[in-house]
Amino acid sequence: MPKTITTTQFLLAGIAGLALTAGVASAQECTPKHQFTTIEAGTLTVAVTTYVPHSFVDDSGNMKGIDGDIAAEFAKRECLKVKAVAVDPAAAIQYVLSGQADIATGDWYRTAERAKVMSLSAPLYTDQMSIYSKEGFKNVSDLEGKQVGTVQGYLWVADLKAMLGGSLKLYPNSVNMQQDLSSGRIDVAVDGYSTGVVAEQKGALGDVKVNVAAPDERVKATKEAAQAAFPYSLNAKEFGVALDAAIAEMHADGTIVTVLKSYGLDGTAADTGAPRLVE
Repeated sequence: MPKTITTTQFLLAGIAGLALTAGVASAQECTPKHQFTTIEAGTLTVAVTTYVPHSFVDDSGNMKGIDGDIAAEFAKRECLKVKAVAVDPAAAIQYVLSGQADIATGDWYRTAERAKVMSLSAPLYTDQMSIYSKEGFKNVSDLEGKQVGTVQGYLWVADLKAMLGGSLKLYPNSVNMQQDLSSGRIDVAVDGYSTGVVAEQKGALGDVKVNVAAPDERVKATKEAAQAAFPYSLNAKEFGVALDAAIAEMHADGTIVTVLKSYGLDGTAADTGAPRLVE
């Protein structure tokens, strides 16, 4: 016996059909601003490291973090879907070099050494040097005469070593340094601004304040902080043009400042200055 279709059912079916048509039309209305190819057509494949607040994959498998949000906005403006692949930081660059990902996220510095083997996008933001102290210090001169800790591998280490000598203690990671700061084994700490913001949000620093260091001639990183970028293939020329254009737009329209502030940063890191490479 054929099913009887009521007037209400007919109307609902019509509405559903209209909604489907509208959805298709909306998808078709997206016009890429540039013509370029990606590893997977219509998709931006991203090697996502875990480095909060810059890069991580949430519980739903979505790409997040400062880099992640900027990459997602680039994909949106170029009508691309996003495919996030969670990878270990040690493997991220290899994913790009081997053609398994279009870009990698994770606060990757624009370095001369890295630029020899891959392309680096226009600067996204700077990795600012910050002073961690209970007194709220902001000046490099405030470090003099104190026991100071910092994490090895940062751009400012050599300059601080020349300035502070035996008063500077190096740590393998931020957690160990923060523990010594909290316990009073060191008086002041120097680390990345974003790392401090995350620690503050988690309540890991207690009454310690985190401030971006004021420019000082003795520590070059306070005047020319390392610039973060998206690494991508040397062969992806058209892709690079589109990526750099989108980054320029996002700087101009305030998107990058908004993204930085959404993760608790003050937004000043978006003022990157001219592109440069860390030697």
